[in-house]
Amino acid sequence: MATSRKPEASRHPAPSAILLDEQLCFALYAASLAMTKIYRPLLAQIDLTYPQYVALLALWECDGLTIGELGQRVALDSGTLTPLLKRMQAQGLVERTRSAADERQVLITLTRRGAELQTRVGAVHDQVACATACSARERQSLTAALHALRGALLAGAAG
Repeated sequence: MATSRKPEASRHPAPSAILLDEQLCFALYAASLAMTKIYRPLLAQIDLTYPQYVALLALWECDGLTIGELGQRVALDSGTLTPLLKRMQAQGLVERTRSAADERQVLITLTRRGAELQTRVGAVHDQVACATACSARERQSLTAALHALRGALLAGAAG
């Protein structure tokens, strides 16, 4: 069975070609996949998924957020966040209760078990930090640059 090969010219693109390895979007995508690959087995040891971990990070900073506030904080819409929170409630990590002030709002609060997981996550954070092979200052700089990039992209999409 014959295999087809790309013509020689297509393997060596013109200098003006859009190259995969020079695309910011691909670099971000590939780095995100690599980061998730590092987190997955570490979080599995404490029975968490990455989205659950992110939700807990937000709640450890500010417990008692509404679903809308939590969604803004973790960049997830309510259609994605609601089933995630239901699973977390079933695991005994959070409670979902209607707000007394406005019954349309659902408040998310940590359970004792959810709050206690914060101490176990420190080891995960340390292992991931080590895997980046970056100093604390480099990680802070990268994080700040990515927040600025996200802000610019959101502003561009809105305007």
